[in-house]
Amino acid sequence: MTPSSPAPPVRHRGTALRWLRGIGSWIRSAPGTYVWLAALFVTTVVARFMPPDFEEDFLRQRSTNIHELSHDPVRVLISSAFWTGGGHWLPWAFLYTVFHATAERWLGTLRWLAVAALAHVLATLASESVLAWAIRHGEAAPSAADTLDVGVSYALAGVVAVLTYRVPAPWRKAYAFAVLVFYGVPLITGRTFTDLGHLSAVLIGLACYPLARSRQGTGAPRAQ
Repeated sequence: MTPSSPAPPVRHRGTALRWLRGIGSWIRSAPGTYVWLAALFVTTVVARFMPPDFEEDFLRQRSTNIHELSHDPVRVLISSAFWTGGGHWLPWAFLYTVFHATAERWLGTLRWLAVAALAHVLATLASESVLAWAIRHGEAAPSAADTLDVGVSYALAGVVAVLTYRVPAPWRKAYAFAVLVFYGVPLITGRTFTDLGHLSAVLIGLACYPLARSRQGTGAPRAQ
């Protein structure tokens, strides 16, 4: 009996192509998410090559702290959303894919961007206003007005919250409760202005129900 020759790996190539097409289709269905993520990749790489002292000063100038907000609020509110501040990109790539891309596919790019922007801007203003009050009343050091505060976590928290309305009704309350606990417990235990900002962003995301109302019960991507 002549041993049979191994079959060419056509099936494996076909599977790989299907995976690649699926990934490409997912990325194309959430263009805003992945353009933003690509920008974060570039800024993360750039920050890696900065000397530590220069990086801290550079990021502080793009920070949404009280000092910078009082001088050029529009500039820092925009620029702060393009720096992670932690030097790690892959965890954000995962979180953006799970939450931002899902929300953008569901709401459409414009509504998703509105939720993310509202959470980023309003939560920043709320937390920094409370911090300013604390400084004026001696509850926080004056140096806190120049603290380093860049990143995309407020926008993410708002989007995580608005996805409550994407969850099927039997599980919606459990999801909302889990989100409130996840972001609320650090505020109770740590009581920092960033913890307040995260919980504020969650409440803003939940308040974006009018943007999500027409999409409840649907899962198909919506092009805008």
